[in-house]
Amino acid sequence: MAEISAKMVNELRSKTGLGMMECKKALSETAGDVQKAIDYFRKKGVKTSITQRAATEGRVAVAVSPDRKRGAIIEINCNTDFTAKSDPVAKIAAAAAEKLLANPDLKLGDDPTIKEQLVTVSQQTGENVMIGRSAAISTASGAVGSYVYSVAGKGKSAVLVAVAGKADDTVFRDLGVQIVAARPIALSRQDVAAEIVAREREIAVEQAKATGKPQEIAEKIAIGKLNGFYAERVLLDQEYVNPEIFKGSVTNYLKAKGVTIEKYVRIEVGQ
Repeated sequence: MAEISAKMVNELRSKTGLGMMECKKALSETAGDVQKAIDYFRKKGVKTSITQRAATEGRVAVAVSPDRKRGAIIEINCNTDFTAKSDPVAKIAAAAAEKLLANPDLKLGDDPTIKEQLVTVSQQTGENVMIGRSAAISTASGAVGSYVYSVAGKGKSAVLVAVAGKADDTVFRDLGVQIVAARPIALSRQDVAAEIVAREREIAVEQAKATGKPQEIAEKIAIGKLNGFYAERVLLDQEYVNPEIFKGSVTNYLKAKGVTIEKYVRIEVGQ
């Protein structure tokens, strides 16, 4: 009889969401073959795949180092809003963000503690609770700040921003609000993927030609359309979303505050 190790049991638990003793028994029956153990459960009509349920709900969490030189952002996905708001998921999210802050190269899904916690919550809720997206940023001479937009008791969207210059909490909040609300796809025009620019330009040209404009005129119209696209989708080109706080572009807001954005990350559940 094959020796059933704890690693094998945990692997089967993570794939099925079933209890430790059930998994150990199935592995014993299938000579330690994880896939055969899954089939063993299926043949008995046991629900074995909580991981097949779409994890479209969830929450986000952030962590920033005391010296404000580093930041981490993570997403936890699950099946229902109820679980997303639960205390166990909130604790996992916070712990995962701190772990990533301490080690930006860490693969959170492989961390033994986080993995065990996810399995436990999955078993308790019957949901597919898993690590989603994650990112870490740092700055050598600037500062990192964060903003979390909460809905119904959970973080729905979160932003990390690294800036050069003196930025207080108000600046990070203002920039976070802008990035969450306006959802830019890039910091600057230069950061927009070439294929996106080419696609938008082609669409604009064809739209103009469809109205009877010659190629030369259509090309000029496309330039104007692209400028409109940048104003809508590029952070530095966008108008600040709350004119009561600042009326003008994000670029002018930054000039007024004496800072520049080095980089940013936005994660929104479901996006």
